[in-house]
Amino acid sequence: MDLSLPERLARQLADRPPQVRPEWEAQPAAVLVPLYTLDGAWHVLFTLRTGHVDVHRGQVAFPGGRMEPADQGPEETALREAREEIGVRPEDVTLIGRLDPLLTFTQFRVEPVVGTIPWPYPLQLNSHEVELAFGVPLAWLQDPAHLEVRRREAPVPGPSIPVLYFKPYAGQVIWGATARITVNLLEMVRSLSE
Repeated sequence: MDLSLPERLARQLADRPPQVRPEWEAQPAAVLVPLYTLDGAWHVLFTLRTGHVDVHRGQVAFPGGRMEPADQGPEETALREAREEIGVRPEDVTLIGRLDPLLTFTQFRVEPVVGTIPWPYPLQLNSHEVELAFGVPLAWLQDPAHLEVRRREAPVPGPSIPVLYFKPYAGQVIWGATARITVNLLEMVRSLSE
């Protein structure tokens, strides 16, 4: 029996930074966070998913989805998905950059890619995936009175968890991962004025 094992293991553990290890391997995914101007004001384009899709049925989302093996990175995934879901051609998007990656309860690692699109734009909704596309003024999203935290039951046994919700805009509720991505965008915009 190797009695020096604890000492060698202690040295090994002390010499390396800790790593976060999830209980599952999250599927890589990306979304496009489309910005456009209307009447001189910036807007964010959202979609409402249909009841026919595999995950996030009936939820407000950004156009996006799983990264395909042929995709050369999150930007390509986001542009491909935006074309498939709402008909935005990749060449019509001016990419700005990425927000912080996000892990979801549905086991996705989402890379939000921000880009601008011309407006008005002839959107072509994929009726299997997208029920509606709608814009929300950035100024409305920035108003703290429109954001709240609610408690929801976790998808696994345990205590309820805090979830971000925006108050309804045009009858639609932005919540969950989409709200967290939106708040990350708002934090970046706010930091520009500091």
